[in-house]
Amino acid sequence: MIEKFLDFMSCDLKINANECSPLNLAYIGDSVFEIFVRTRVIKNGNMPVNKLHKISKDFVNAKSQARMFNKIKDNLTEEEMAVMKRGRNAKSFTSAKNASITDYRHATGLEALFGYLYIKGEIKRLNEIFNMCIKKES
Repeated sequence: MIEKFLDFMSCDLKINANECSPLNLAYIGDSVFEIFVRTRVIKNGNMPVNKLHKISKDFVNAKSQARMFNKIKDNLTEEEMAVMKRGRNAKSFTSAKNASITDYRHATGLEALFGYLYIKGEIKRLNEIFNMCIKKES
């Protein structure tokens, strides 16, 4: 379901993902990541919106995204890792309210990767990476 939506949304993009700044990639990637999380949360069934929001917040924060960055980094292609590093190393003029600068930068790297893959139309790969991100440790 989400793949069809994202595929539809990205089909007419005339943007070269390689020419986007890492912060622009992170900007759109933040939204793409949020759509993945919200879609995943509502799959658990109907519940009050404030409960949905609380569950989503566990995924959509710099600390969680930094953990996800570290969880997936060994499963990325060289190209994907380069994008994450560009995002991580980008000089942002903002910072997270409740996270370390390291966590904030790793989260920005993850969001940049999501933006990059979305713009390139690599929806299947986005889904694979998201599933790696949220996979529970055994």
